[in-house]
Amino acid sequence: MTAHRGRGSPVEHGFPRLATVRAAITALLRRLPDDGIRPYAVGLSPADAAFADADDLHLGAHRVASAVVTALGLPDARMVVAFRPMQEAATVELAAGPEYFVEVNDRFRTHRRDLAAALAHEATHVLLHRLGLHFPTTADDEVLTDTAAALLGVGWLLLDAYREDALGHQKLGYLTPEEFGYVLARRELLVGEDPSTRFTSPQAYEAYVRGRALADRDLRRAPLAAADAAERRRYARERRARAEAAGPGTGGPGAGGPGAAGPGTGGPAAARSWAGRGAAPGYRFERDGGGVRVTFDCPVCGQRLRLPVAGRLRARCGLCRTVLDCDT
Repeated sequence: MTAHRGRGSPVEHGFPRLATVRAAITALLRRLPDDGIRPYAVGLSPADAAFADADDLHLGAHRVASAVVTALGLPDARMVVAFRPMQEAATVELAAGPEYFVEVNDRFRTHRRDLAAALAHEATHVLLHRLGLHFPTTADDEVLTDTAAALLGVGWLLLDAYREDALGHQKLGYLTPEEFGYVLARRELLVGEDPSTRFTSPQAYEAYVRGRALADRDLRRAPLAAADAAERRRYARERRARAEAAGPGTGGPGAGGPGAAGPGTGGPAAARSWAGRGAAPGYRFERDGGGVRVTFDCPVCGQRLRLPVAGRLRARCGLCRTVLDCDT
């Protein structure tokens, strides 16, 4: 895991990896066992992550590591923590287990408040290794790890490690602070846990608010019923244009069957798409038999949904089980 600190390391902001983050959320939820994210509904508490200066260095490090492992549902994984001079914040040796060797930067001997954050990232590597989940490139795999840590209740520590003051900057992990905030907001939608009370860094809280604002906008995109008037008008124009292009009797509310739907991957290969990627913001229309369907990403987990163009309806995502109020 990387660490940035000091005057010469300005912190990157914004959402440059948003597509990878969204893909990571979907991939993780697909790979979790049948009970999904429910076992992770109670994240790591600040008390379990605390490491006081008066604590014995090695006993305290192993206590915190054990708490992180337990929070991630890895009760049979023992983290052996060692300190040494290194450029990275921490690294982990991924083996068959049950012991995993974690090396952390020597600076955490004295900067103990962020040791739990470093261990959270490395323990999440262990979890993903056991799940057999990885992305093709190292960079994307690290984004997956940070995203999984935040979604499963230990990654708030990585965002809280972000600080900026007159003496310099510090950030842990590969996501920007806002991207961490975005994933934490998605977690809040899934399990109802508000992370904002846990932040000790004012900059971390501000980044969370910015990330949550983007997650909230995801909940107001057409064809969701909460879309604003301008987006609803655009959606209606796109829907009408696709229906007219397909010919009479194939579009409009009522075409396509009952007002209920589940997850999909964009429909069968035989379906005819009427909106190329990018033609409309986040959705596209397809001809399916004698009707029209709209496909779009679930605003909570990113699973591709496919609904009939049938007016107002409620749909339940088959992956995250979120019930969505839609107007297709």
